[in-house]
Amino acid sequence: MNRRTLLGGLFAAASVPALSACSSGITSLDGGGTTSGGSGSSKGGVTIGTANFTENQVLGYLYAAVLQQAGVKVKVRPNLGTREIVIPALKAGDIDLLPEYQGALLNYLAPKDASAEPGTMQNALTLALPAGLQVLPYGQAADSDCFAVTRATARKYGLVTLADLAKHNGKLVIGAAPEVKKRRVGAVGLKEVYGVEFKEFKSLDSDGPLVKGALKKGDVDVANLFTTDTDIAANGWVVLTDPKNLIPSQHIVPLIADRKADDTVRKALARLGNVLTTAQLTQLNSQVDNDKKDPEDVANAYAKQHGLTTG
Repeated sequence: MNRRTLLGGLFAAASVPALSACSSGITSLDGGGTTSGGSGSSKGGVTIGTANFTENQVLGYLYAAVLQQAGVKVKVRPNLGTREIVIPALKAGDIDLLPEYQGALLNYLAPKDASAEPGTMQNALTLALPAGLQVLPYGQAADSDCFAVTRATARKYGLVTLADLAKHNGKLVIGAAPEVKKRRVGAVGLKEVYGVEFKEFKSLDSDGPLVKGALKKGDVDVANLFTTDTDIAANGWVVLTDPKNLIPSQHIVPLIADRKADDTVRKALARLGNVLTTAQLTQLNSQVDNDKKDPEDVANAYAKQHGLTTG
């Protein structure tokens, strides 16, 4: 997933579902979910923001496609940057809607919350969100952080789990996006949960060409990647298992401002969440990263193919 450069000067000012057939979560098309405020209205249009990596951009355009099909006027502002940028933008009103990831969002809002199961995390998110924001029902598709090594590195150091990294403290180099150095699902959590201390942290990109290139060349020993990245299997990289559950569930979840969360928006996004699978999302990422297709074109083609749009 290519993480692109943040566009400078963009802003003027800097009952909850569980993942089961009996819930009102991904199996429901009524767009239901817990709200944190009064009813909103999408009549004036919805501005969708995305983070600066391929998958989030694809999801943003998928959101746009299903909302347009529902008659909502949309604007997409892709590639805005990290969570530290897009969440404040959502609160400030620069954007109205974000594709988010349950566990990562909860770690950002409530770093000490240990929830790991999707339904439990949805409840925790509802409590942790700032006033004026809410999460809608999460979808079946998920994408988690992972830590990967080459087969040669796994054999050399006997690496199978994240716990094995601690046996080689001070010897290994990790490559990841800069923010991972300070995140729980990153250097902080690896030290707290597994006792891991790296020789060096190399600030690269988020599952993009820099970190994957460094892993291939041996410039880093461990890389922070995403589980929906087809390059992991293609290169035979080894994803280290997580026996202590440092990395939580990461189902895709719409994060929206109350002001725009009306029934039209809820139903459209719930329909997408019910259809899109992790395997399909992985392939959409590959079409952009490996086949060099445009994220908007990929999203629109998927939406039409799966009956989410007619255009």
